[in-house]
Amino acid sequence: MSAPVLLEMRSITKEFPGVVALADVSLVVRTGEIHAICGENGAGKSTLMKVLSGVYPHGTYSGSIVYQGAESRFADIRSSERAGIVIIHQELALVPGMSITENIFLGNEPRRLGAIDWKAANRRAIELMAQVGLKEDPDTLIKDIGVGKQQLVEIAKAFAKDVRLLILDEPTAALNETDSRHLLDLLRGFKDRGITSIIISHKLNEIEAVADSITILRDGRAVETLDVHADGINEDRIVRGMVGRELSSRFPDHTPNIGDVFFEVRNWTVRHPISAERLVCKNSSFYVRRGEIVGFAGLMGAGRTELAMSVFGRSYGVYLGGQIIKDGEEIELKSVAAAIRHGLAYVSEDRKAIGLNLLDDIKTSMVAAKLSKISRHGVLDKVAEHQVSESYRTSLRIKTPTVDEGITKLSGGNQQKVVLAKWMFTDPDLLILDEPTRGIDVGAKYEIYGIIQRLADEGKGVIVISSELPELIGVCDRIYTVFEGAVTGDIARRDATPELLLKQMTSTRRVATP
Repeated sequence: MSAPVLLEMRSITKEFPGVVALADVSLVVRTGEIHAICGENGAGKSTLMKVLSGVYPHGTYSGSIVYQGAESRFADIRSSERAGIVIIHQELALVPGMSITENIFLGNEPRRLGAIDWKAANRRAIELMAQVGLKEDPDTLIKDIGVGKQQLVEIAKAFAKDVRLLILDEPTAALNETDSRHLLDLLRGFKDRGITSIIISHKLNEIEAVADSITILRDGRAVETLDVHADGINEDRIVRGMVGRELSSRFPDHTPNIGDVFFEVRNWTVRHPISAERLVCKNSSFYVRRGEIVGFAGLMGAGRTELAMSVFGRSYGVYLGGQIIKDGEEIELKSVAAAIRHGLAYVSEDRKAIGLNLLDDIKTSMVAAKLSKISRHGVLDKVAEHQVSESYRTSLRIKTPTVDEGITKLSGGNQQKVVLAKWMFTDPDLLILDEPTRGIDVGAKYEIYGIIQRLADEGKGVIVISSELPELIGVCDRIYTVFEGAVTGDIARRDATPELLLKQMTSTRRVATP
């Protein structure tokens, strides 16, 4: 006998100026299940959950929400929380300079005689933290714990509000494999306690492992709901529902045309910006050839991002020594501006905090890294700005009606394409991409892989840093491994296997200088 229905969303339609984000979407979620929502970027997943949680209040959409057998008309997020519906967004809503306890009860503080009872809050915080497996001092500041633990604080915060329906939007996008497994185990435990979860994720292997049902959205419409326990439901079947066709390969076919070495880093050594005794880069050496896609693999904290950022204008850590050789000549990149002048570009792993100004529109973002290209006598050429941004919108297939739209209106995959356009506009010789497909769907990933390959075909060098080993093996010509700040392996694509990469990612053996 199937579990009773907890939630029905009936014929939900949500429009923005020039865009129908949701069109007649219906959804049924049963009590105690883990219900996944899948779809390409821009399919309407997050919009649907914002409708459910009151972020988009009743009256701003058409259709109805039936929750626990009664129609609900949530005026804001507080009213949905009072009903036991709590949403955890992809961008965590925590205050870095406040403690774990303060964040758990922010706006919901226990009171005694009109004042906040911090002793009671701390006691309750410890109880809630134990429920999610978080072993920290409740007075610890949020900025002093990692992203995985911050995610657990958000869930403890939801428990403080007597959650019955927990919505998680890309909960493992920024987590390492260990933290991701822990979070998925928690969801299974919540299910045993009768708590219902809705999870949005692009990690289809996780969806297949944890979900009971999957609703697939495509272009703002619900195309089907799958029973995960039925025969034939696997990643390929989910992908087919998402993109509307078979994807014979997750990676475009590509025949590389690799030239000579044009960029080298030799014996690069950098210490941590705060801990003087800690080296984040230890005599690291690597090279890139023209037309080559070079991967960097390493466990979380291995030093991949630190190496890339320190090379890119010394934008991380304290430089202690090493050389950068470009086109046979040593160059000094003491600033980001100098790195850009010498033909380097760096796409950050955190597109929202570092890669983009979320207050800008699309066209402003695309030209921001090199305004001099479309300026005369210090005055920006607005016509050229529009022409350039329109050409990138078309060539990169960015889904937006106009480049005058704000960045925040784009899906994650389309925001990532804007970041790529921003750095492609600088005409780099070497493009460093740090987690370029994090948090985006398989269709958008395929398009970005194609963009990377086109850049390489133009004779540029491309560095791809990724936590996904199949991605590195699928798109890169060579892969370096990094362990504890040192480059430990240099592996050709034909020889690369997940097992070999993992071995080198946990080895202290250093690769010889080229």
